[in-house]
Amino acid sequence: MRNLRRFAIAAAIVGFGAVLLGSWTRINGAGMTCPDWPLCHGQLIPSMSDGTIWEWTHRLFAFTTAPLVAVVAYLAFRLRRRAPMLDPLVLAVAALFLVQVLLGAATVKLGNSPISVVLHWGTAMAFIASLVAIAVITTIPERANELAPPANAPIVVSAFLLATTIAAFLTMCVGAYVSSSGAGLACLTLPGCAGHVLVTQPAQQVQMLHRTFAAITFLLSVVTTIVVFLREPSKRIRGAATLGFALLCTQILLGLMNVALRLPTDLREAHAANAALLFIAYCSAFSFAAVRGVALPRESSVR
Repeated sequence: MRNLRRFAIAAAIVGFGAVLLGSWTRINGAGMTCPDWPLCHGQLIPSMSDGTIWEWTHRLFAFTTAPLVAVVAYLAFRLRRRAPMLDPLVLAVAALFLVQVLLGAATVKLGNSPISVVLHWGTAMAFIASLVAIAVITTIPERANELAPPANAPIVVSAFLLATTIAAFLTMCVGAYVSSSGAGLACLTLPGCAGHVLVTQPAQQVQMLHRTFAAITFLLSVVTTIVVFLREPSKRIRGAATLGFALLCTQILLGLMNVALRLPTDLREAHAANAALLFIAYCSAFSFAAVRGVALPRESSVR
């Protein structure tokens, strides 16, 4: 289990690096410096001028993820009898990785259209979330009492964590659409947009939709944090939920600063990176809650 955890975490880290490089590439206007795929200007190693280095490095990180995914799949297959819940997660990782590769090609063909960017980003984050869930499963002890779950462990904790995770994911995807469609400065006032709550321009509508999802995520996060600290004894779940709430507060501050400072490149990338970390934190918290009280059979008893 230890090796599987290590490779799952390694794959998630490299995948996260690929996500950040992809975001940085697009934000810097270098998303189409390689107009073909899988080669770049018809070459395996092209000239790195005019921002091509960012797009090429992004693809290199994506390529590096492949062998890590293969090792994760192999190790999970060997351990499938000890942890049957690994099967659907490994299938999800493999399927999402394949879809992500195809979407990478599609974003090039479609010239980084907003929809292709959202699908590419969302699939990447779902891929990383699946790897995180695999890593969490490998922490399950061989005796359930090692987790010391309360006799009446409330399902409400898992429900709120799941709801907050989904809300964070949707907010992040709508934010990706806002950024890739150039609607980042469509609304320069708060809480409304140009003094209005109901707007008619498409750019303003998607900006207000992003703000609405962000507000819902914040409210859910507040309630979830309270519920976790009142009813959840697990330090892992508490820690991950607290980290998620802290990252959410940071995310709101970064969003406000982006508007106030008119979208400086570094802040835009920080906003995207923090959104990904926020989602991963809540994924971790939910995954720990989902396996709470579960025990694996001892390795010596499995043939």
